[in-house]
Amino acid sequence: MSARNRYLMGPPDFFTVSYVINPWMEGNIRRTAPDRAQAQWQRLHTLIQGYADVELVAAQPGLPDLPFVANAGLILEDKVILSRFMHPERQGEEPHFEDWFSAHNYTVYKLPPQIPFEGAGDALLDRGNPWLWAGYGHRSALDSHGLLAKWLELEVLSLRLVDDRFYHLDTCFCPLQDGYLLYYPPAFDELSCRLIQQRVPADKLFAVSEKDAVNFACNAVNIDKVVLLNRATPQYVDRLQEWGFQVIQTELTEFMKAGGAAKCLTLKLNEPRLVAAAPSIQMAQRQIQLEGHLLDANLMSRVMDTITSDGGSFEILEFIAGPRPQDTSRAQMLVTAPSQDRLEQILTALIDVGARLPATETRDAELFPVLQKGVAPEDFYITTIYRTEVRVKDQWYPVQGQRMDGAIVVTETPEIQVQCCLLRDLDLDQQVVCAGPAHRPSLARPPP
Repeated sequence: MSARNRYLMGPPDFFTVSYVINPWMEGNIRRTAPDRAQAQWQRLHTLIQGYADVELVAAQPGLPDLPFVANAGLILEDKVILSRFMHPERQGEEPHFEDWFSAHNYTVYKLPPQIPFEGAGDALLDRGNPWLWAGYGHRSALDSHGLLAKWLELEVLSLRLVDDRFYHLDTCFCPLQDGYLLYYPPAFDELSCRLIQQRVPADKLFAVSEKDAVNFACNAVNIDKVVLLNRATPQYVDRLQEWGFQVIQTELTEFMKAGGAAKCLTLKLNEPRLVAAAPSIQMAQRQIQLEGHLLDANLMSRVMDTITSDGGSFEILEFIAGPRPQDTSRAQMLVTAPSQDRLEQILTALIDVGARLPATETRDAELFPVLQKGVAPEDFYITTIYRTEVRVKDQWYPVQGQRMDGAIVVTETPEIQVQCCLLRDLDLDQQVVCAGPAHRPSLARPPP
């Protein structure tokens, strides 16, 4: 017989809306009813006690959001990755939760202060498979996902949140026992929705309606075959009953004024590892270099906007500002994306705005022959206006006649020559530089 489930909850003794850090709080400052909040929390506490053991973390004055204990950290077995809150209003909770976890014999992992991560609000273990769903885009940084994979020795699937109303993953995404999954597709970008659909069989996946989403029907507590939540439509209830779940609705409207419901108010304390798995993460990284008038020409802002608008994140590794506005500044950044394809898309856009890619490959460029006049081989490297070099026989050669949207032709007659060529001018058997099956931009590089 499996061990009884254990949950953490925090009494709402000091709960109120006293600031705005998500859209649900807007217009609700000092509009919560303490007695009603206590009654709603107590009802949820009593229901959970019917199926699991409940432990309490003490309420603290000045920390009105502390009842949302899902954000305390991410737990797997005896490990907990402590949250690094994005907003200063909640950062006071961090030492309080760290003390509680340490006193209860968890091994505590702490991310660097500059990497926000908001615990089990943005990182949810799948209930049927050995991987972790991790959200980013509003409160948690994509950069945190690599550390989650390393510390928990677990595959991490990164999901980008794009709707401000669903600022945490657990507001719009709910893994259920045996690998079933609820989610609200408009809360995610297209790539994330595709990833969800690839990993979860269609007969175990349910896209909830907007009506259910805004009532936080995905912000549910799943204990074995019981699902506790604020409110749900008959269609939602029917689907879960078809899957063999019992749905229990309990009003949590006071907490919704602050942007949370059932799942936000709980944290499972005995999360098991389903299957031992080697760490694996669908995430890619690459360094870029910038040089020039980075500040007065607004280049840094353009680069950062390009990265984030395409679903990536960045870390500034080095920034050397010129002493005068007319002097050159230099920067080195680490770009992170949730997949190799997305990284290639971001890097292509960054090259267009003037970024450079430090050489990381030591092999020669891949060359493929032209099989039809005026037609480049598949995956040929498309040139830009920026000076480029190509590695051939262990040497780097500058591309002659650099221009936009051409191909790079390599000839050996008898000396090696590398030339930019219009597609219409390509001739049979010419050797063309190709990016290869993974579209590797490092096969052609801007010179240092």
